[in-house]
Amino acid sequence: MTATYAEHSARKRRPLFRRRSAIPGFAVTMGVTITILSLIVLIPLTAVALKAAQQSSSEFLNAAFNERALMAYRLSFGAAFIAATINGVFGLLTAWALVRYEFPLKSLVNGLIDLPFALPTAVAGIALATLYAPNGWIGALVAPAKVAYTPLGVVVALTFIGLPFVVRTLEPVMRDLAADVEEAAASLGASRFDVIARVILPALGPAWLTGFALAFARAVGEYGSVIFIAGNMPYKSEIAPLLIIIELEQYDYAGAATIAVVMLVVSFAMLFVINAVQAWARRLSA
Repeated sequence: MTATYAEHSARKRRPLFRRRSAIPGFAVTMGVTITILSLIVLIPLTAVALKAAQQSSSEFLNAAFNERALMAYRLSFGAAFIAATINGVFGLLTAWALVRYEFPLKSLVNGLIDLPFALPTAVAGIALATLYAPNGWIGALVAPAKVAYTPLGVVVALTFIGLPFVVRTLEPVMRDLAADVEEAAASLGASRFDVIARVILPALGPAWLTGFALAFARAVGEYGSVIFIAGNMPYKSEIAPLLIIIELEQYDYAGAATIAVVMLVVSFAMLFVINAVQAWARRLSA
């Protein structure tokens, strides 16, 4: 009798009509996801790795780690890291100003943030090279320091294309961060520095790291906006994507694939570390 009563209670709690979802079930969505991911990401990357594996070990090492390639890796990853750091600082300040303050021409500034998304990279590179050339508007002002056709010009171009990633990643989190929390901390005797260090930055930490990772990943593979301002001097201002193009123009497809594989492995490793730090920061802030 007890079992009958339990079954009757469970039957009453069971909904009469199952709520239908607008999105298909897990099997369908996961199948579509894996298919698209394989076609767009996994299969092309596997093909690049297989092309590089056609070489002998000595040929692979020579193509991947010769002096010219090492200098190109150093410039690409180093400039991308510096640019992402700069964007992390100024992107945080920009997002804070856009979210927390009202000022004239705010809509115009907000629109200009997205300009690197819409502007063709080649156009951005030509514009930056024109501005920062020795006879350009900005280049003439900072003379005798040289920006265009130097590694510094690479950093400028990568900073330009990476800023929107940090700003747009931080904006939603800042909008959800109520000003009441800061006021409560201040009412309890916290100084401005304590509010920033213990209230604001821990809440923004995971989003900031996400924006940093996106800006870094975007900068590592950037090509169009860099080649016009870099100068493309071997061993000095030559980026790794340009070196891949040069290898392809010389019909050295295996060598180009080798450089691409090295960049892929290093990028994955750095993104893995950034994601691990992001997860650690999220656990601390929880």
